[in-house]
Parts: sequence; C-alpha cells; structure tokens
Amino acid sequence: MEITPKDLAALTGGTVEGDENIALTGFAKIEEAGAGDLSFIANPKYEHFAQTTKAGALLVGKEFNPGGECKATLIRVDDPYSTLAQLMRYVESLKPSPEGIEQPSYVSAGVVIPEKCYIGAFAYIGKGARLGRNVKIYPQAYIGEGVEIGDDSIIRAGVKIYEGCRIGRRCIIHSGCVIGADGFGFAPENGKYKKIPQTGIVVIEDDVEIGANTTVDRATFGQTVVGEGTKLDNLIQVAHNVTIGKNNVFASQTGIAGSVHIGDGNMVGGQCGFAGHITVGNYNEIGAQSGIPKSVGDGKRLMGYPAVDYLQFAKNQVYIKNLGKMYEEIKKLKQ
Repeated sequence: MEITPKDLAALTGGTVEGDENIALTGFAKIEEAGAGDLSFIANPKYEHFAQTTKAGALLVGKEFNPGGECKATLIRVDDPYSTLAQLMRYVESLKPSPEGIEQPSYVSAGVVIPEKCYIGAFAYIGKGARLGRNVKIYPQAYIGEGVEIGDDSIIRAGVKIYEGCRIGRRCIIHSGCVIGADGFGFAPENGKYKKIPQTGIVVIEDDVEIGANTTVDRATFGQTVVGEGTKLDNLIQVAHNVTIGKNNVFASQTGIAGSVHIGDGNMVGGQCGFAGHITVGNYNEIGAQSGIPKSVGDGKRLMGYPAVDYLQFAKNQVYIKNLGKMYEEIKKLKQ
C-alpha cells in the first residue's frame, strides 16, 4: 500500500489539513506510528497523543481540536473508526487471493470446484459437498458430506464442518472451529446415560464471522441457526437447537445452552452464560460475566448473576462493599 492523504480524503469524503501529498504505507497505533503510517483518534482518552505522535497522518472527527501543535496531517471525517475500518477493508481487498487446488488434498468424485476457489493442502472435501464461487478452504480443513458453502466464504485452516451443515455467503470461519458436532444429548436409562442421536444440522446464514475454536452443535432434529450478520468471538459454545437472530455480537467464552432463542441486534460481553430453553429478545446489552437464567425482553441493559438492570447491579455492588461495616453496626445495635 502507498497512498496520500489527498487520495484518502477522496476515498472517504474527508478534508485534509496539512501536507496532502506525503506517502502513507501502512496503519499503526497512534503511540507507535512512524512517518509513513496512518493512525486515528476516535476515543477522547487518546487525544493527547495528537501533539506527540510521529504518524504521518491521523483520521480525526470533523470537530476534533488537537489542543496544541500537531505535526501530523489531519484527515477530518464523520466517523474516524468506521472510516479506518473501511480503508483497512479496501487495502485488504488489494492483496492477492489464493486460487486452485493444492496437493496433497482430497476432493470427492463429483464435487464441482467453481471458478476462483482455493483448496489448501491436506484439506478434505466430502461426497456431495457444494461450493460457491470464490470459496477459500485453507489447509487441513474438513468439509463433510453434503456440506454447502456459499459464494466468497472463507474456511480457515483446521476448521471441521460436519455432514449436512450449511454455510452462507461471505462468511468467515476461523481456525479450530467445529461446526455441526453432536449436541450434548443423553437420556438416563437404568442408572446410565444413553446417547440421543443428533440428527439435525447447523445453518450459518450470510455475512457471519465465527472466531477461532468456537463450536456450534448440530440440532437434535431440525436446525441450530446463527443468523445473518452475527459475529461470534473465539471460544464460544453454541449448543444444539439454539437459534440466534441477525446482527448480534458475542464476546469470547460465552456459553449458550440448548434450545435458546435469541433475537436481533444483541450485544453480549465475555464469559456470559445462558440457561437452556429461554428466549432473549432484541437489542439488549448484556455485560461481561452475566448469567441469564430466565427469558429477557427487548432493549434491556443487564449485568451480574443472576443478571439484573445495570443500575441495580451498580447499587448492589455498593451494598456488598459495605456489608462488613453494616454487620458491625448491627452488632453494636444488638448490644
């Protein structure tokens, strides 16, 4: 990449203050950037770096005030963070993309490999699998029988997709993911647990990204569904027959028990736990390490275990902090 602030402003609809013709060759954090780097300020706590950064240019908001001398060229835009993401996607799109079938790999007879697809070394493509255009399957991935993968999806190294599962278009499945393993279904019988066959599938809709080592279990029957535009972080467990709606984000180490139904637009912090067979509505914000033991409506902001309104959670923390003092006062009153 080599681009000037003038070109960046043209791409983003921004305006330039400073040298519009310097050569920018990469991105960097504001405190570590050098003369050829583009950085940004979106969070007020980083604004003081504007006076000390060595970055060649900064993406900043239209109302940003450096508060002193700033040597970097400023590119003023409506939203620095989303503009940076847009530029990084643009640069990523310029990188060459792998194509063709590497050897050794195994592609079952009758599987059609469309144009611009990539099959990495030691990948396995099972019987009856269907791949869309420009699908990238990296080394050591396993694609089971009858799996469907939509156009422009990326299956990273070491992913395992069990038989019959369906992946939409423009999805990214990161290394170590297991899609379609058996759900945790066992029935007590004569003092032992007998396996309940898991005969359903997993459906991953369009534009979903799933982080490394996340698991999505197949349904007992029917479908486990991850809805369009949803993003799952690393190390998440999605159990059998869960249905997740559109455009949700889940942070790492969250666990979702079986048959949970989650709506659209929810934001879930890390290490949250969802009890089985509950319903969570739309556009909720759930703080890290929260436990959700019962159904939740729409538009809630929850924290804690069991999860309560975040303002109530803050009050509860104050009460807990003062329990020792309250106990001593009660003892004195008793005396």
